[in-house]
Amino acid sequence: MPEGHTLHRLARLHQRKFARQTVSVTSPQGRFAAAAARLDGQVFSRAEAWGKHLVHRYAGGELVHIHLGLYGSFSDGPSPLPPPVGQVRMRMETDEYGTDLRGPTACELFTPADLAALTSRLGPDPLRKDADPEQAWSAIAKSRKPIGALLMDQKVLAGVGNVYRAEVLFRASTNPFRPGTDVSRDEWDAIWADLVTLMTVGVRRGKIHVIRPEDDHGAPSYGPDRPRTYVYRRTGEPCRICGTPILMTEMAARKVYWCPVCQAD
Repeated sequence: MPEGHTLHRLARLHQRKFARQTVSVTSPQGRFAAAAARLDGQVFSRAEAWGKHLVHRYAGGELVHIHLGLYGSFSDGPSPLPPPVGQVRMRMETDEYGTDLRGPTACELFTPADLAALTSRLGPDPLRKDADPEQAWSAIAKSRKPIGALLMDQKVLAGVGNVYRAEVLFRASTNPFRPGTDVSRDEWDAIWADLVTLMTVGVRRGKIHVIRPEDDHGAPSYGPDRPRTYVYRRTGEPCRICGTPILMTEMAARKVYWCPVCQAD
């Protein structure tokens, strides 16, 4: 599932390509047809992201909520776009640019009340200027759940996925199984600041980059599906810092990775 930086990057792209322009909206697949008919010919106002959710705003007041889930993706190109291939849920197009959305978990019209209800259920997003880290700290400081699970709970923190979870805890020398109540305020402040920095880099570069320059010894890059990391998807490989084999197990139905020495409990 795409992590939060991907949605913010999409929001910036759609803002740049569609804002203040009249947009043709269709649903070649048909599942979004009624909503597309309401949006077709309207002026696109703004795109923004909250965690793993993307919202399109139109000048007429309509809102479109998109959650990519595991399989959703956008494909883009200059207009006119070629005939749709596959299950295109939503096609947006101007005179110069277009995009196709396939396979999302959600693509739906929202009311302002719907959006307020959604955002009220989300924790602070490190990539939003209005994010309040105190909100997340309040939830973490009183929870006996592992910090590794709390960072992945979108009600606690919005937009953090498995890669950033694993990597930011390694960089903080924090064991992912430590209860939230045992995480100090200084540790949390450092984790939050690091998430803001790393995820901002992800938005700018379009890929996750987490290794500090002094720890980067020319290890090969694994491409978009496997970024160069300290611990994520490196089970059994030597830790880049101490050489100890990286461990992996399940936590809340997701794989969690850590170094038992650098992140000793």
